[in-house]
Order: sequence, then structure tokens, then C-alpha cells
Amino acid sequence: MELHGYEMPEELYYEKNHYWVRIDGDILVMGMDDFAQKMAGDIMFVKIPFAGKKLKAGKKLAQVESGKWLGKVYAPVNGVLIEGNQALETDPMLINKDCYGEGWMYKIKPADMGEVENLIHGSDAVEEWLLADIEKYKED
Repeated sequence: MELHGYEMPEELYYEKNHYWVRIDGDILVMGMDDFAQKMAGDIMFVKIPFAGKKLKAGKKLAQVESGKWLGKVYAPVNGVLIEGNQALETDPMLINKDCYGEGWMYKIKPADMGEVENLIHGSDAVEEWLLADIEKYKED
């Protein structure tokens, strides 16, 4: 769905720092959402942590850099990182070009798939959260 100039697919779950999660069988695919990639500008670097890294929901997983921004990536759920998108090492701007497709960032094996329900999901919840962040970042 398109909300206030940002593409926010309805089937995805969103972490409060603007990373999306898609359920793919028993794993989660994660990436940066349209709002974050537009705010950040051209993505210049994405850290790809080692496979097997244990993740704790809300704790730093990696970092992303653009020409004007250095951001932290937080784990959306408890679990284990099973894969990073190696293509981002040579072309981090895949995030800008296709943040919901080729620009995916990480694949995670969650400790408990039910934790996904703690993320932001559903058109009303996503719109309310996005509007609040649009206002918040407009003031900065």
C-alpha cells in the first residue's frame, strides 16, 4: 500500500526503526523499508554479520551507512542470523533500487515465530506509526 508517498506493503511486518520482515516458511527475511531508505539517501555500506550470529530482539544486529547517515540495524526477534545478502557488499544501493526485493538484507531463523506478532502490522497500525515518524522527522 502507498502511504504518504512511501510504499509500505501490507503483508509485511515492521520493526519500529523502519526495517521490514517477511515470513518465508520457517525463516524471516528482513530489509530496510521505503521510508528509511528515502530518509537515508544513497546507501554506501551495509555490514553483513557472520551466519550463526545469535540475535536478541531490540539489540544491534549490524549497521548501515549512507552519505549523510550512519544507522544501526536492530534484531526484530530473538533467533539466529542464517544469511546476509552478499550482493549488498558490492552494490549497497540495491536497497535504494529495490528495498523489498533484491535489496533484502538478512535472513533470520527465529527462536519463536510468534514473536513476529510483536511487530507493527496491518494497514491501520502501519499508517499510525508512519504518520507519527513523518511528523517526528519533519521537526528535526
